[in-house]
Amino acid sequence: MSASAAPRETLVHARGVGVFVRERGDGRPLLMINGLGGNVDMWGPTEERLAQVARTIAFDSPGTGRSPNQLWPLTISSLAQLAAEVIDELGYERVDVLGFSLGGLVAQQLAHEAPERVRRMALVATACGWGSMPGTLEAMALIATPLRYYSRHLYEQSSRLHSPADRALLLREPALTDARLSHPPSLGAYLAHLWAGALWSSFTWLPSVRVPTLVLHGEGDHLVPPANALQLARLLPDSRVQVLADEGHLVVYDSQSAALPLLEDFFSAPTLEESRAWTTGGVVDDDAIVEASFAASVGATPHRELSAMFRRFVQRASYESGPGGNGH
Repeated sequence: MSASAAPRETLVHARGVGVFVRERGDGRPLLMINGLGGNVDMWGPTEERLAQVARTIAFDSPGTGRSPNQLWPLTISSLAQLAAEVIDELGYERVDVLGFSLGGLVAQQLAHEAPERVRRMALVATACGWGSMPGTLEAMALIATPLRYYSRHLYEQSSRLHSPADRALLLREPALTDARLSHPPSLGAYLAHLWAGALWSSFTWLPSVRVPTLVLHGEGDHLVPPANALQLARLLPDSRVQVLADEGHLVVYDSQSAALPLLEDFFSAPTLEESRAWTTGGVVDDDAIVEASFAASVGATPHRELSAMFRRFVQRASYESGPGGNGH
């Protein structure tokens, strides 16, 4: 099937529920994991472009888009297991993975629980959960307002809480708003996904994930501050980071974004050494770089203080249990 051919849409069964899946293009399979409340139609130009170099696999998480609600407690781990069962049902042993925002949490969990299933991973506008830097108060208020997906007027009014780059994108590409409002998530599913993300962290185990990872982030992201991209690149031992100037949280939906050619290059290059997205990416090898970026971030209170306390607790426990520490 060529990228120009009609996409293949189906309902596969994973973890006892139906999951709406759309495949498009030819080439190496690329699993695309969307953000909170997102549906497959929102991928738009990103799916079209990546389908030129890969076989894209986009799916609606339970309770979003055209997938029914789940019957089991929803956690980031259960969503990663669902993603693994989806690729099983489709007959793929190993895939590339693109995780955006909340989908980036699921991608990290999948790479942690089943590293043999992931060849390369791209994490876009995401973080490590507890231990990271939260967004601004306005951005967090926006993400906690699911009712706006049921009213175009409320959606347009609440969009003022977006960063300038994201507001400009929504005005420039109205199809993105149409795709969101045409298949809104159920209220219960939205809150369940939100709660799952709020309770999760990869901070303690991310250094053990050896999957080559490209970290992409918009410099103007107010929901997930770009300091988190530097933290991910520091925690992941085999990673590169690209922070994109004048771009926001919704960078992966933007047909004009610099993220798209980087993703296309990263997933299509025969080797990492032949990927310009990889070779021009930054390496974060100093904790001081992350700490300085965190100090300059404007994260909501008290979330940033609580997350910092968690980070210091984990770091102290790791130090004490390491060689020469009190734990030995």
